Amino acid sequence: MGSDMADRLREHPFATGFCPEDIAHMAAMAREIHFLAGKTIFREGDHSSLFYLLITGRVALKIQAPAGPGRVATLFAGEVLGWPPVTGGTGQQFEARALKEIDALAFDGADMRRACEADHGFGFRISRAVLGAMTGRLQAIRAQFPDVYTAVGDEK
Repeated sequence: MGSDMADRLREHPFATGFCPEDIAHMAAMAREIHFLAGKTIFREGDHSSLFYLLITGRVALKIQAPAGPGRVATLFAGEVLGWPPVTGGTGQQFEARALKEIDALAFDGADMRRACEADHGFGFRISRAVLGAMTGRLQAIRAQFPDVYTAVGDEK
């Protein structure tokens, strides 16, 4: 199973640029997980301990807004879900719900942080990959704002 897990990691965009030792290290920490369509993976504010690499399926990310819940993003295979456990964050920023059945690789955030602290090179590469995923997500959400919000100066 270790080489199968390593193969799945090598194919995931998150692991682009990781050396074989990094892949092996991550494969040792990974476990496969499955969610049925409609399943809530975590809620906004939850202190989930898991970080996910999506292999198949779709996930809706929602926030609680004054006007009611709203979807801010849809995640697909090849994306990252739930980075606060890796960064040491205080809670999930969104609610995540499976739109289609999901297969993912799950990592315990505390284990990942300990591995990063023990090997700073590994930690740097993980941090760079997480920051890349975060930046991409923020850019995608920001691109939606012109459709959702009216600029203050445009209100008449």
